[in-house]
Amino acid sequence: MKILILEDDEAIAMGLRYSLEKEGYEVVVFGTKAEAESFWKSESCDLCILDINLPDGNGYDVCRFIKAKSDVPIIFLTASDAEVNVVMGLELGADDYICKPFRVNELIARIRSVMRRAGKGKSDDVIRVANISIYTNEAKVVITDEVSGISRTVELTALEYKLLLTFCSNRGIVMTRNQLLEEMWDVSGDFVNDNTLTVYIKRLRDKIETDPARPEIIRTVRGLGYIVNK
Repeated sequence: MKILILEDDEAIAMGLRYSLEKEGYEVVVFGTKAEAESFWKSESCDLCILDINLPDGNGYDVCRFIKAKSDVPIIFLTASDAEVNVVMGLELGADDYICKPFRVNELIARIRSVMRRAGKGKSDDVIRVANISIYTNEAKVVITDEVSGISRTVELTALEYKLLLTFCSNRGIVMTRNQLLEEMWDVSGDFVNDNTLTVYIKRLRDKIETDPARPEIIRTVRGLGYIVNK
């Protein structure tokens, strides 16, 4: 799925690109109204995220331009939740809005919700690792027995699920404990320390590994961290 981001703050734009690409989305980024409209004349995306205030205009104008050509879902980024901003965006055909500052996880949840309402949920919203299938639209994890072929749903806590997604999003890359702690921080706002991380990795292995004592999915790289490369 391809997402267009129109945001003139380079730090925000690059952070969004990084986070969305980690979730498996293809992302194009523009910083001006002219760049976005020029792109849309010859190409298109599945969803647009538009900042309202731009150096050469505003996101409302871009929304009008895009909606005249396509019924693509649009989410506005706004520095204010003033009713006039929200109402204007929705009247122009926007599907949702989110106020700055925001958490990336909240934006990703809104993207998935908007795409489901538009009937355009990603056909590849299933992440497969070894004998595990992760249905991200439903936050459901299913394990299929490699011998019998029988599948079962695994119940994970929010932190366990986030940890599994983090490993899968960085497949083939050694994740240090510090990197994992940074990824886990914004799940619930609760403090996750090094000892807690050890507990959650053990619990996750207990639930998804055939033999948790000899893990084959989440492997330890001694002295460095952990890796999933299946």
